[in-house]
Amino acid sequence: MVSLWQDLAPWEVPTALALVVLTILLNVYFTPLDALPNSLIKTHTRIGLLPSQTNLDAQKKSPLGGSKITLRSLWIYPLKSCRGIELAQSRVLPTGLEFDRLFTFAQLRGDETTWRFLTQREAPLLTNLSVAVWLANSADGSGVIVVKFPWTEKSSRGWRQRIVNALTGGTYEKVFTLPLDFPSKGDIEAKAYKFEDVKIWNNVTTALNMIEAVPPELEKYLGMRHRLALFRMDPSNRREVFRCAPKKEDVGYQPVVDFHDAVGQRIIILGDDVNTPKYPLHLLSLNSVRDLESKIEDDTFDSLDPRRFRSNMIMSGGKPYEEEQWTSVRFGTAADNVQFHVSCRTVRCKMPNVDQDNGNRHRNEPDRSLRKFRDVDKGSPKYGCLGMQLCPLFPESRPKRDLESTVHVGMEVVPLSTGDHFYIPI
Repeated sequence: MVSLWQDLAPWEVPTALALVVLTILLNVYFTPLDALPNSLIKTHTRIGLLPSQTNLDAQKKSPLGGSKITLRSLWIYPLKSCRGIELAQSRVLPTGLEFDRLFTFAQLRGDETTWRFLTQREAPLLTNLSVAVWLANSADGSGVIVVKFPWTEKSSRGWRQRIVNALTGGTYEKVFTLPLDFPSKGDIEAKAYKFEDVKIWNNVTTALNMIEAVPPELEKYLGMRHRLALFRMDPSNRREVFRCAPKKEDVGYQPVVDFHDAVGQRIIILGDDVNTPKYPLHLLSLNSVRDLESKIEDDTFDSLDPRRFRSNMIMSGGKPYEEEQWTSVRFGTAADNVQFHVSCRTVRCKMPNVDQDNGNRHRNEPDRSLRKFRDVDKGSPKYGCLGMQLCPLFPESRPKRDLESTVHVGMEVVPLSTGDHFYIPI
């Protein structure tokens, strides 16, 4: 700091001092919008890794080969299509990783009477909504989800924001909170929440509409033309997954999902007729991503970030696409009891064209290269596939209420059985 002042010419010092004083006064006078309460920081602990701690940072530097396959990175997306949370470890439940896809935004469009869920396909700026999960430090406390998005008021308050942003290089954010646990009957009544139908592709389910929790500024930020709602899946009304998933009589339970996309519908996505089954978990190989990236020839496309595919579990090592031959897989040792049914390939739409750092959508890639080089499933011709859909497997001796396991970064990934996959459309 001393050297900085020494570098200034004498006539520049008063101007610099004035700017410093102005910045301090504005920051004291105007705190960030809805700043996180200090009480929450004192009573709760935030889960997940900081951006500086990411396990994906060195993905380009690690060798493409290597026979040992390990779990490199774990991700959850508590609010569907919003920014994910990278973890070091996670509980695995019948629905997938704990806290994954609990909520979805939805809209009533035109003359429709049923809410329709919203994703980055229609609102790419959803990726700029940062999400944090805070767990209560005490046993009798309740967890909280904190959501932030960039926002600048249009009033005189907004001018102060812009000045501070220009001087500090920062961005002010609007903040709102959601309960981590499903609301009690009393809370539902007190906050006027309602159970309503919401359409997820062609599948209609009943969930809790928490529209009153959505700040009106969010509609404006996303550029929505219709009312924006927020749905929470009812734990007693989760959707069962069939078709390529294992059967209850074989594994002891029927896999279920919250807002993990569709349970296997043939749907239209922005003019594309695409099959999109969604299962509790999605597995992605870094080496498969990098192999696809090597085939992209568009000079306007920078790099293929694996986060574009919004996977739960990202692994490194092994050969590109070898995961497509697996039908069951184990994480860790046999004693860890962490096994998964590898149900089917993931048929891709155009959503990976959205840059997860800023919400910008590329016109062609990687969708064009996926269709050209990854048209590999005879059950869904003309569409690209990347990644595999998984269902958790649990020891049959466990009671239903105890169906869980734990995964952590660094676990070895061991295929247990192999075979062919065929996507089964409706």
